[in-house]
Amino acid sequence: MKKILFLLLILFNIGSIQAQTKPYKNMKKKILFVVTSHDKKGNTGENTGYYLGEVSHPWEVLHRAGYEIDFVSPKGGTPPVDGFDLKDPVNKEFWENKEYKNKIDHSFKPSQINPDNYSAIFYAGGHGAMWDLADNIELANIASKIYENNGIVAGVCHGPAGLVNIKLSNGKYLVDGKKINAFTNEKESEVKLTNVVPFLLEDKLIERGAQFEKSGLWQNHVVSDQRVITGQNPQSAKSVGEAMLKELKN
Repeated sequence: MKKILFLLLILFNIGSIQAQTKPYKNMKKKILFVVTSHDKKGNTGENTGYYLGEVSHPWEVLHRAGYEIDFVSPKGGTPPVDGFDLKDPVNKEFWENKEYKNKIDHSFKPSQINPDNYSAIFYAGGHGAMWDLADNIELANIASKIYENNGIVAGVCHGPAGLVNIKLSNGKYLVDGKKINAFTNEKESEVKLTNVVPFLLEDKLIERGAQFEKSGLWQNHVVSDQRVITGQNPQSAKSVGEAMLKELKN
């Protein structure tokens, strides 16, 4: 009788362990969106921040696919927003989603992020990214760890400013030797900010060893190379999200 009770106890404990661990095996890791904390275009007096459509359009793709998204910014808290257009139905959907509006308004600081919790990191654009993402060592280390955990690093428009100083454990820059896309010199000239931004993103990426690709002004252009996915402009934001989803499924 004692042996039977002992066996039943063992079976009960095994069942409890399986019940506790099974859901976690099927859980998808989260995706980390990086947004700028910077709110001014140099000394022009013009406001900037993260570009709303460059958050909302990738968010729509990934959120609908079942991924949970967290937000991080260099300073944490409520980041400044640019490109605020609620006539765009996707912008409106994101902005009126109480859960995600609360998340982005209470963005994490880099020190609060555990890279092991994320399968991808995405850098949203907006001119503010040029001032505070490139030199943020904490964010670069987070991205490097996610990438070396077999994760994805992505960015759109000015977001790839966050990629220029990411180094891998072998000492090489993340973008070195990879096909990369971002806001081009021609576009910076067109918006008359060539002499305002702290550096030209196209030039800096090439300096870091990137094989820079580009198409005509304001055309949708996305490049995917070795789990690094980049888009040229706001028109490319949804396509970056779709490319990330495809890579995540792989």
